[in-house]
Amino acid sequence: MRSNSAVQQAVTPPPLYDKWFVFAVLSIIVFGLLMMTSASIVISDKQFHQPFYYLYKQLVYLTLGTLIDSFILQIDIAQWEKYGGYMLIAVMLLLALVLIPGIGHSANGSARWIGYGPLTFQVSELAKFVMVVYMAGYLVRRHQEVELQLSGFLKPILILGIIAALLLREPDFGATVVVISTALGMMFLAGMRLRHFVVLFTLVVAALAIIAISAPYRIARLTTFLDPWARPFDTGYQLTQSLIAFGRGGWFGVGLGNSIQKMFYLPEAHTDFLFAVIAEELGLIGMLAVIGLFVLLVIRIFIIGQEAARLKQYVAALLAYGFGLWIAIQFTVSIGVNSGLLPTKGLTLPLMSYGGSSILVNCIVIAVILRIDHENRLRVFGMK
Repeated sequence: MRSNSAVQQAVTPPPLYDKWFVFAVLSIIVFGLLMMTSASIVISDKQFHQPFYYLYKQLVYLTLGTLIDSFILQIDIAQWEKYGGYMLIAVMLLLALVLIPGIGHSANGSARWIGYGPLTFQVSELAKFVMVVYMAGYLVRRHQEVELQLSGFLKPILILGIIAALLLREPDFGATVVVISTALGMMFLAGMRLRHFVVLFTLVVAALAIIAISAPYRIARLTTFLDPWARPFDTGYQLTQSLIAFGRGGWFGVGLGNSIQKMFYLPEAHTDFLFAVIAEELGLIGMLAVIGLFVLLVIRIFIIGQEAARLKQYVAALLAYGFGLWIAIQFTVSIGVNSGLLPTKGLTLPLMSYGGSSILVNCIVIAVILRIDHENRLRVFGMK
């Protein structure tokens, strides 16, 4: 006679999703809403006479992202591979349109948005997503060529060069670094020969270094990063204010809502420098909690990718790896910039910082990963 535990195990349906992945996503979103509201409440009240203006807008973006996700979850992963090339052409056209005066919208000296009135979208966020989709399909279709021939990785490099050139014209050096780094990581994971990868990596690093010193404002950022206190009220202002926030935070922080730096001292406190406010208000413990959640998220994404690879769903596996690399690179760079370990560049904390385009694209990424996980489970139980 079977035991009660055996009977219960037999009738218990398998989980429909990766619980740890969902836990990490929801925790980051909720934590992000809390800290973004705290960081923006002062500037929101000054600009709009409404302390929760940015919170309300972020909730609208999240709601819209959830509605889009309900549609994205219905799309088979094979469809992303099928239309990846068309999506790439479309995003290139959008990146070109952004640069046309009257069509592209400028802010803080950069032309990164397209749209009309308040309905604008940052195309560079979409470019990150589309490059992962395109690279996943290409690396599977051209697997042997990528592994054995130099031409296998020269072709996507040409595409990357065009995307990078368009991004740098905005200019958006941060997005360029994320796109190139993610693509290189995907090519390495897809089985590119080590010597080819080393040569390519060296060339890319050299090209980025030349680009970094080719514009005066980028040189200023590099020199400021090395010694922000040399010009604390000029080019080093933002970084010194961020470092002050870290210093005030200590072990346990000054308390939620008690940040001084967010009171017009630290620019972009609710977007690019949100982690500095977290460091000030919640201290080292809060910083470690955020880092731990992102590490958990990336690990679960890679586990989902590994499962797809085990089931021989290589496009799905590379999609998961690409999205995992993208999130890992972006949150690492964002934290590095906030703490003064990396030169200042405009990158947000994924799923946490304020920004409609970023939130919407991040929601789509999460939905695609959930779909990959769902298809993995269907195949394991012979239902697909």
